[in-house]
Amino acid sequence: MKHASRALRVRPTAVVPTVAPVRSPSGRPPVGPPQAAPLGRLVKFHAPEVVFGFGSLAEAGYAAARLGARRPLVVTDPGLLEAGWPDALLRHLREARLKPVVWSALTPNPKDHEIAAGYEFYLEHEADVLIAIGGGSCIDAAKGIAILSSNGGNLLDYAGVDKVTRPIPPLLMIPTTSGTGADVSQFCIVTDTTRSVKVTIMGRALVPDLSIIDPRLLSTMPSWLAAATGLDALTHGIESFVSLAHNPLADIHALHAVGLVTTHLHATIERPSDLVAREGMAQASLNAGLAFTNAILGATHAMSHQVGGLLDAPHGVVNGVLLPHVIRYNARATPERFVHLARAAGLRVDGMPGVEAAELLAQHVRTLADDVGVPRGLRELGVDESCIARLVSTTLDDACLTTNPRLATSEDLVTLFRAAL
Repeated sequence: MKHASRALRVRPTAVVPTVAPVRSPSGRPPVGPPQAAPLGRLVKFHAPEVVFGFGSLAEAGYAAARLGARRPLVVTDPGLLEAGWPDALLRHLREARLKPVVWSALTPNPKDHEIAAGYEFYLEHEADVLIAIGGGSCIDAAKGIAILSSNGGNLLDYAGVDKVTRPIPPLLMIPTTSGTGADVSQFCIVTDTTRSVKVTIMGRALVPDLSIIDPRLLSTMPSWLAAATGLDALTHGIESFVSLAHNPLADIHALHAVGLVTTHLHATIERPSDLVAREGMAQASLNAGLAFTNAILGATHAMSHQVGGLLDAPHGVVNGVLLPHVIRYNARATPERFVHLARAAGLRVDGMPGVEAAELLAQHVRTLADDVGVPRGLRELGVDESCIARLVSTTLDDACLTTNPRLATSEDLVTLFRAAL
């Protein structure tokens, strides 16, 4: 089989932390900030180069050239083409004397067969560096094409951790939504259309080389997408902070993301032209992405992936429905961590038991979801009792469940899905 091999870069594989979080010996909520890692604990922090700020899209041509691009493949979708941002990107690439080609045959929640078609397009046009401009779907599709370009085979064969063993082409990511964090993460989420489930591919090789975050690009998001991606960022911040793999380097990003989302998300819905709020949400997405790619996630994402795979539902919307229920469930395992999260969200919880702080946080998340128009239950998205057994079965196989702070059995998951209906 022919594989594109130009401009390849070797990157080390991921080490997924499996250590448990530090807990308060007394069981009482902490007063100060989260503590540093115990002596001797190994912590790794993965991050791409980041160019952040208004007008940073203009750096794309120079950035792509630095990565070795000559004929970069721009991965986007039809909605972004209408918004005009890919045209602006192409101008910058051509100004750098590059010869980009564009592939946009993509739908939300990228499908396995779509990415396979994108890979064939990549080979046909002898492309090199991959550039994604769009939301998480475009970015995940670009990662999938990169995997196939040098590793071959069926993309679904790489599900799991560190199954991508050969170097992939350089990745330049330009997010146009404020929440997925895919532009800085080691995750690639693909829909297996045969089984109607979302498959997680994870590994250090998938961390992009460079992310250009221009808050101007968020201004063309419809309000429902701003709400969905914003709640996704909030979920990333909360789940990574209580994850079994949390660490001090990721913690600071997680807490900052929670504060930024709760401060700015509602404003981006009410006042779409509010550039301060847009910049705040761009920062929130970045912080949340850096947190979860290094600390991984939990039950909310494990469950949400399955609902999204079954119904092709918006990922962030599903997160917004599930998150309050999972907060309550996890509070029994690590109550002290929820005091910090609630405080980051602007709630007055000093001296409050962790379980009570978690309940306030769960209510606060649900109120925010109400404010931005997210359904109150999964039933409104098409889930009913007949779906639960299947959703539970596939959730148990999701990699994100392994770092949830509280063990979740099939019976526990049934209870959580029913509560979320």
